[in-house]
Amino acid sequence: FQNIRGHGRLILMVCILTFLYALGKINHLSPLLLILLFGLILNNKQVFFRGYLKGLVKEDDALSHVLLDEFKVVTIEASFFIRTVFFVLFGMSIFAGCQETSIDNSANVKSQADKSSQSQPAGENAEDAAVDDENAKLSDEQIENLVRRSYQYVAMYNVNNKFAIKQGGWNTLDADTELKDHTMREIARPNNDTLYISALLDLRTEPVILEMPAFDSDYVSLMVTGYDHYVNVPMATRLGDFKKLEKMLFYTDRTEGYKGEPVEGVDRIFECTGDFISAVLRIMPHAKDQERFRRIVGEMEQVKITTLSEFRGGKAKPADDLEFPAVGQRDADIFENNLLEVMQFVFNHTTFDSKDKLDRELLAVYKPLGVVPGQPFDAAKVAKLDGAKIRKVSERIFAEEMAKTSNEEFYKKELFGKFLPKGKMSLELLLFQSVLGPLGLPATEAVYPAVTTSDGKPMNAMNDYVIRMAPDELPPTDVFWSLTLY
Repeated sequence: FQNIRGHGRLILMVCILTFLYALGKINHLSPLLLILLFGLILNNKQVFFRGYLKGLVKEDDALSHVLLDEFKVVTIEASFFIRTVFFVLFGMSIFAGCQETSIDNSANVKSQADKSSQSQPAGENAEDAAVDDENAKLSDEQIENLVRRSYQYVAMYNVNNKFAIKQGGWNTLDADTELKDHTMREIARPNNDTLYISALLDLRTEPVILEMPAFDSDYVSLMVTGYDHYVNVPMATRLGDFKKLEKMLFYTDRTEGYKGEPVEGVDRIFECTGDFISAVLRIMPHAKDQERFRRIVGEMEQVKITTLSEFRGGKAKPADDLEFPAVGQRDADIFENNLLEVMQFVFNHTTFDSKDKLDRELLAVYKPLGVVPGQPFDAAKVAKLDGAKIRKVSERIFAEEMAKTSNEEFYKKELFGKFLPKGKMSLELLLFQSVLGPLGLPATEAVYPAVTTSDGKPMNAMNDYVIRMAPDELPPTDVFWSLTLY
C-alpha cells in the first residue's frame, strides 16, 4: 500500500479485509478475531514489524497515515449505516409481528365465538358449556383450592402409571421377592418389611380375576386403590383370610358386558371406583427362617391374573389403544405441564358419587375450566392455566404438608385417619397422605408413627441421633415392627 500512489488504495484494503473474513469462514475459524488482528496490526505497525520485518514498512510515510485516517472514517461511517439499517428493520419486524398477533387473536376469538354458537346446547344449561378466557383468570384462593382438591388424583396417577411403565403395561403382575432399597423410585416410602405383589389392572373391556393361594405368613393383606386414592383392604390375615386358595373378580360400573353378577368358580367380587387400579399384596417374608421364606416365595409365584374371558376358556378381549397423558418426575411437573389433560383422563375413568360432598366439589371446580367426565380432552376448548404459578403453589403446599409430620397435634389426627375407603376421609387427610407418600395402609393394618427429637426440631443429616426405648415402650404389635430411616 505504501508504494501505491494512484487511486483505489482504500478499496483494495477493504477487499483484503473481506478476503480475511471469507478465509476464516471457510476454515471454520473466527473471522471476527482475524479482523481484530488485522486492525491491531494496521494501527500498531511499529509493534508488530520489528527486527527483519522492520524493513517492510516505512516509518514516517505520510501516505500511510492518510490511508489509515481514510480507513478509520470509512469504518466509522459504515458502522453507523449498518446500525441504522439494523434498528429500522428491527422496529419494522416488531410492528409487523404485533399486527399479525392482533389479527390472529381476532380471528381466533371470532372462530371460537362461531364454534360456540354452533355447538352450544339448547336449554337452561347452555351457558355452562362455553369456556372462555376469563376462566383462566383464577384468583390465588381458586388456585389453592384447585391444587388441594387435585393432589390425590395427580399423585395416584403419577404412582400407578409409573408402576405400569416399569412393569410393562396394564393387566400385568409382578411378584417381587426381594426387599426394597434406595433404588426404588416409584414411591416415596416403600415398606421394607414385606414383599410385594403388584397387579395393575385395566377393567374397561372386561373384569379381571386375581387368584391367590394360602400363605404361610403371619401377615398378608390385599390393598386396592384407583386414581382417587381411597384405600380399600378387602382381604387380610387380620380378617382370617389367606388360609385357602381364593379368586377375586374386579370390575367397575363402566366395565363392558358385566354388571356384578356371580361367576362360577369366583369366590369374591369387588367393585372398584376406577378403570385403572392397583391391587397390591403385602406378605411378611419371615426372612430369618430360610425354609419358611422359600415356601412363601413359592406361594407368591402362584399368584396370577386372568381376564374373565380367559377364566372361561376363551381369549382375552382386545383393549382399545389408549394414549395416557405424560407422567411427571414429580407431582409438581403435572401441575405445571398438563394438569387439565391428566384430570380429564382421570374423570373419564373414575366413578364419582353425586351424594359424596368431595366428589361434587371437585367436579364443580373443574367444570368452568372445561373438564367434565365423559368427554375427550381438547386443549383448544379448555381454559388456559398459568402452569408456573400452579406449580409454585403445589410446591408450597407440599412443603407445608411435610412440615406437619413434626406437628404433635396433627400427628394424633392423621395416625388413625388416613388411607381409608371413600366416604370416611377428609380433604385435609387425603392431601396429607398424597403428599407424604401414596399407597399406605390404614391403621387397622399398620400405623406409621414418626420418631421425633427430644427438642422437637426436625432431624438433620448433619447430626447424630440415639433412639432409646424401654421394654414397656416397644411398639405394641403381634406381628412385626421396624425402624426405617428415609
